Amino acid sequence: MSCWLLQILIISSLHLISLSTQQETRFVYENFLDKENIYLDKSANVLPSGLLQLTSASDHQIGHVFYKESIGLSTSKPLSFSTHFVCALPGKEGGHGLTFLVSPFMDFSHAESTRFLGAFNASANGSQALAVELDTIWNPEYKDTKGSNHVGIDVNNPVSVAVWVDYDGTILSVWIAPLEVKKPSPPLLSHPINLSEIFPNISKLYVGFSAATGNAVSGHYILWWSFSTGRGSLHGLDISKLPKAPHEKLPPKSHFTVQTLAIILLGCLAFVVFAILAGVYVCRRKRYSEVSETWEKEFDAHRFSYKSLYKGTKGFSKDEFLGRGGFGEVYRGDLPQGREIAVKRVSHSGDEGLKQFLAEVVSMRYLKHRNLVPLFGYCRRKHELLLVSEYMPNGSLDEHLFYETKSVLSWSQRLVVVKGIASALWYLHTGADRVVLHRDVKASNVMLDAEFNGRLGDFGMARFHEHGGNAATTAAVGTVGYMAPELVTMGASTGTDVYAFGVFMLEVACGRRPVEAQLQVERRHMIKWVCECWKKDALLDATDPRLGGEFIAEEVEMVMKLGLLCSNIVPESRPTMEQVVLYLNKNLPMPDFSPYTLGIGTFAPFMVDAASLLVELSSGPSMSSSNHSPYACQPTDQPLSETKNSFHVVAEPEKPKT
Repeated sequence: MSCWLLQILIISSLHLISLSTQQETRFVYENFLDKENIYLDKSANVLPSGLLQLTSASDHQIGHVFYKESIGLSTSKPLSFSTHFVCALPGKEGGHGLTFLVSPFMDFSHAESTRFLGAFNASANGSQALAVELDTIWNPEYKDTKGSNHVGIDVNNPVSVAVWVDYDGTILSVWIAPLEVKKPSPPLLSHPINLSEIFPNISKLYVGFSAATGNAVSGHYILWWSFSTGRGSLHGLDISKLPKAPHEKLPPKSHFTVQTLAIILLGCLAFVVFAILAGVYVCRRKRYSEVSETWEKEFDAHRFSYKSLYKGTKGFSKDEFLGRGGFGEVYRGDLPQGREIAVKRVSHSGDEGLKQFLAEVVSMRYLKHRNLVPLFGYCRRKHELLLVSEYMPNGSLDEHLFYETKSVLSWSQRLVVVKGIASALWYLHTGADRVVLHRDVKASNVMLDAEFNGRLGDFGMARFHEHGGNAATTAAVGTVGYMAPELVTMGASTGTDVYAFGVFMLEVACGRRPVEAQLQVERRHMIKWVCECWKKDALLDATDPRLGGEFIAEEVEMVMKLGLLCSNIVPESRPTMEQVVLYLNKNLPMPDFSPYTLGIGTFAPFMVDAASLLVELSSGPSMSSSNHSPYACQPTDQPLSETKNSFHVVAEPEKPKT
């Protein structure tokens, strides 16, 4: 069937029995040179050979031809008519097809090309026209039957009808056969038609053809046409007298065969696939790239691959974000072994002091104490360090002390935390292979595990030295409010850690920060305020009101007094961390001292009210410090930034508790 419509001549015969007529109409065109009774529209034309051309092999053409004399209708006699025509659709693309039209008018200026076949348009459904469609383009939107070529009957719209119904009333039948073959039997298509519904109150009908092309082009030609109303026979067809159907010129044969084109396409596809894979490989390498130098070989056992950390934190996604410390962001992650970790990303701009820093980070791995946050190792990329530690599910202590979003810790829980951190500092000062100076003890650097035990973390400012020796650095680093005044002149020591721990104890008992600039002058500095309460014999007035009075007074007083003792501005008057642990556990009696003892409750000159203070300090090269608090909220207690020859003290007003 598909070959018939594209490359050979077609005989189409239709028999329609429907209406009635007053007189018979009969004509035959063996050629179309006599155009007197022929109405030609748009691209329709009669060629010198007598061939009727509806469209040429050009795109988006429409052609119409009608027999000018109408078929008169009445209700006295039934109308029958037959038509027999020969058409040719040369060309490989087949255009969009042609139709045999029965219509009460010859003006089809509203019609469109392409799939509408020059007989309809997108909004013409319901127009009065009957079309027998020889369609060569499959249009599924108009319910065309599956296949490249098909025959359909259009009634008022271009929706083709596939026929499987026999009806003994008014029937439209279609036959199609090659030119040399007689009219076959049975018909190719039969369909019941009620023309009285299609043409109500119509007295005249016109018959003719329409054809159209779109992007698919082909000439549409009528070679011979015979038409008759009534039941008389049609004029016989003499094939020898038919004008010759034109042969469409094929485009010049390409030098490229199908195989050559396939090879080219496959080559292009392979190149594209290779380029994509190469791009993915480069991106993955760039994403997981690390920096490793020769001197780092000794630390390889403690180094994590960036790929494992990236995947463990789901690409450092927002869902895994825990908080932001002074110098980096912290993310929760999972290692393949099932261990939960916290990963802190710390920026660094150079290699100055980096080797020493990594050595100390790795040394932290060997520190074993139940009240220290275990540090597992590190990873290094260009301009970035990643520190890997154990994940603490309950966050940092300051979140529970100062923010309403976290639960309020009871006094018993707070006392356990204080004792645990004291024990951890005692271990760092005397129990490890070398003396470890933490240099940044404060509530935001204390983590809480699943049982709310305190774990001291953030060793980014820590320094090591041998027992009996002195710290290698004289640079004053830390956080305003926790820094001992002698840091400027004498540098860090175990005594400066004791001072910070004393402030920390007061912070836990009072539920406030060391410096809160928005408060009244007499309450602005925590150490001085607690001492004043003691002088008034009202020490418990300084207790955190969020405790609601549910605490043991003797324990609270002990912690506050011990906090004042540890924060004495006279370094020699401070206890050691070993003594602090013994005092807290009541294994050693507290020394006798009062709020009037020299150095007790005195606000350290190092703690300033100014918005910022720059203190010049001559010192040797040292690495830029980093705050590695795994889960700290954005801190309001700002750390000092150590530089090569100076440091900044930033004392911002503390935020009120919400």
